[in-house]
Amino acid sequence: MGIPKKLKNLNAFVDGESYLGVIASFEEPAMALQTEEYRGGGMLGPVMIDLGLQAMEAKLTMGGHEVQLMRKFGATRVDAVRVRLVGAYQRDDTGEVETVECYLGGRFSEIGMGTAKPGDDTEHEYTLPLRYYRRVVNGRPEVEIDMVAGTFIVDGIDRYGEIMAALQS
Repeated sequence: MGIPKKLKNLNAFVDGESYLGVIASFEEPAMALQTEEYRGGGMLGPVMIDLGLQAMEAKLTMGGHEVQLMRKFGATRVDAVRVRLVGAYQRDDTGEVETVECYLGGRFSEIGMGTAKPGDDTEHEYTLPLRYYRRVVNGRPEVEIDMVAGTFIVDGIDRYGEIMAALQS
């Protein structure tokens, strides 16, 4: 039996600029298949057919007013904003630390300013629909997804490689 690794601290880099001490939280994108129910003749029941991936988005919450991030709103390129998040996860039974990095490419679709009241905490939330997502644990790529390029790699296995190869021939 063991104790799970828990996030002890994190940092965010947006277009190379560090937000250490400013990043309050990060919501990692959900990974979900786009599926459709299918039942053909002779089948006992339906199965879910894989049709690719659903849209992905991440959210960054900053501990205050960050004008540099607001200036990125409305960018025209689908991957205009590059984000690298670094988290330090630690097990309290062994002390082992694991580094988790998330590389994101997208553009801000929404900036939530929250409630502003003198003397209260101020947080702004930035929603980032993703074109690109890569998750690296202790230097080893675990997941890489590029919606436009058709890249879908999990645990070193290119799940979409044969389909992309068929389109190139």
